[in-house]
Amino acid sequence: MTRDRNGHVLVAPDKFKGSLTAAQAAAHLAAGLRAAGHTARELPVADGGEGTLDAALAAGFTRLPVPVGGPTGKPVDSAIAVRDDLVVVELAAASGLALLPDGPDPLGATSRGTGELVAAALDTGARTVVLGVGGSACTDGGAGLLTALGARVLDGAGEPVPDGGAALARAARVDLTGLDPRLQAVDLVLACDVDNPLLGPSGAAAVYGPQKGAGPGEVAALEAGLTRWARLVGSSPDVPGSGAAGGVGFAALAVLGARRRPGIDVVLELVGFAEHLAGAGLVVTGEGALDAQTLHGKAPAGVAAAARAAGVPVVAVCGRCEVTRTELAAAGIGEVHALVDREPDPARCLADAGAMLRRIGAALG
Repeated sequence: MTRDRNGHVLVAPDKFKGSLTAAQAAAHLAAGLRAAGHTARELPVADGGEGTLDAALAAGFTRLPVPVGGPTGKPVDSAIAVRDDLVVVELAAASGLALLPDGPDPLGATSRGTGELVAAALDTGARTVVLGVGGSACTDGGAGLLTALGARVLDGAGEPVPDGGAALARAARVDLTGLDPRLQAVDLVLACDVDNPLLGPSGAAAVYGPQKGAGPGEVAALEAGLTRWARLVGSSPDVPGSGAAGGVGFAALAVLGARRRPGIDVVLELVGFAEHLAGAGLVVTGEGALDAQTLHGKAPAGVAAAARAAGVPVVAVCGRCEVTRTELAAAGIGEVHALVDREPDPARCLADAGAMLRRIGAALG
């Protein structure tokens, strides 16, 4: 552990899901470090999914409230983050699983609210819109996203097709002539780490449908709807990332001309990680669970990679650790401190996570 004369400690965790936001986790860790006599700088991060909006706001973006329709159409008080002509939109803040009012709705959930957030971003005069996807409730191929931006999805009688992935099987035509023309002048960045295609055994319905409450029959219905949707749009469903967020990636890439980038890379740029890293003697990162997914594009691995490139050592803190120390070392994480190593009862770890992080922060000193 380094003292102030060797640089500040940069505290850059992701959320501890079910317990603490990234900002709360950073605050508790930093409090412990300061109590031990260190200069700690808080910089909560995210991987492009849930928490991306909060990370941007903590980094100085301005919160602009935006009322939208949630994943089932019921009103949701959402928001975007604005800094000059750069706007951050988080899909989970409009179409996320956590916003379902009455439990899963795998067949009917829509991404329409996310499209309403993008429209609000265009209203600010944005030149760049970062669309962070992850944690979606919908498997609608991004049809809702596009309809909120002026597209029309019509059945054989020329009537609008209802929201949701299953209804896409009834679609006969997609009319894109009404798409908001401002989209042509915007750099749309799809921030995600998912490289799944839209269709097939690795696609949006098969892989992520069950996580959204879809049984085998519902997965088949969603796959049929997405297959028809891809055919009508006339773009390849095999482009990596098309399966992100229930196919929102497909609509963003195939129709809106988005460019896909790793979520953590985008977030680190948004929050100015490189600037905060300058002069640091140590980086503390972490999330609720360090597991196999952590090593493939999640926030702690991205933070560790950036710190290692700058020659700054990294310590990780987590609720539980499910990967080996060797694997963590290969990712650039030199030490790991898990809450369950101090308190084996998971329920108490969740309840007392903040206090435990403060103690770990102090112990790091």
